[in-house]
Amino acid sequence: MSGSLTGHGKGSIYLTLIVAIILTMVPLPAVIDMFRPDWVALVVLYWVIALPHQLSVVSAWVVGLLMDILLGSTLGVHALGMAVISCVAGTQYQQLRNFSVWQQALVMGALIFVDQLLVFWVEHLFSSPRMNPRFAWAALSSTLIWPSIYLFLRYIRRRFNIR
Repeated sequence: MSGSLTGHGKGSIYLTLIVAIILTMVPLPAVIDMFRPDWVALVVLYWVIALPHQLSVVSAWVVGLLMDILLGSTLGVHALGMAVISCVAGTQYQQLRNFSVWQQALVMGALIFVDQLLVFWVEHLFSSPRMNPRFAWAALSSTLIWPSIYLFLRYIRRRFNIR
C-alpha cells in the first residue's frame, strides 16, 4: 500500500473505538466482570499517544459522553474522565512514546485508576454509589492487557498506514 490512507485512517480509528465499546458492553458474569479492563480508555489512550493530531481531548470527551449514554450513568462523568486522562496523555505523548511498553502499561494503569476514581467521585456528588473495588481491578487488568492492546493497535496503524 503506498501513500497515506487518511480517509481510511479516521475510519479505522473509529472502528477500533466501536470494538472497544462493544467489548465494554458485552455482559459477563459478575465474578469476571469486575476484572474487565477499561477497553475504551485503553484504545483512546493508545490513539492519543500514537496520533495526537487525530484523536484530541474533544474526541475523547465525545467518546466518554457516548459511554455515559450507553452505560446509563450521570451524563458527563465518563466524558470528564476521558477528557482528563487524554489531556494528560496528550500533553506527555512524546515522553510516553519513549517508555518501554511495560513502563507505558504502568502509566496507563495509573491513568485508568484516576479515571475510575474521578468517575466514582463525580457520581458520588450526584447520587450515592457504593464504594466498589471494581475500579482498582479494572485499572490492574488494564495495566496487564496494555502490552497486547499496544501491539495490536500498532499493527493496525502500520498495516493500514494510519497517520
